Amino acid sequence: MLFSLGRLVATPGAIQHLAEHDLTPLHLIDRHGSGDWGDLGVSDKKSNDQAITDGSRILSAYIVAGEKLYVITEWDRSYTTVLLASEY
Repeated sequence: MLFSLGRLVATPGAIQHLAEHDLTPLHLIDRHGSGDWGDLGVSDKKSNDQAITDGSRILSAYIVAGEKLYVITEWDRSYTTVLLASEY
């Protein structure tokens, strides 16, 4: 992992959607924690790269079976949350 993830949490909607497609939230958390920011634009990916060192919030986005999910690590690295974009 490139940074501390803190406590790992996921919303019921994200858990259900991922389970319907034989995935767990840990699949996306692993990608997020290793610097695979998913389906973000270049500037957002650069912001995440900078956030690793400056302590800002880190956000990744992944499309799973047509549904966008976010993985967000808080600025203080206390929590990482997996949620559907519609729950944001």
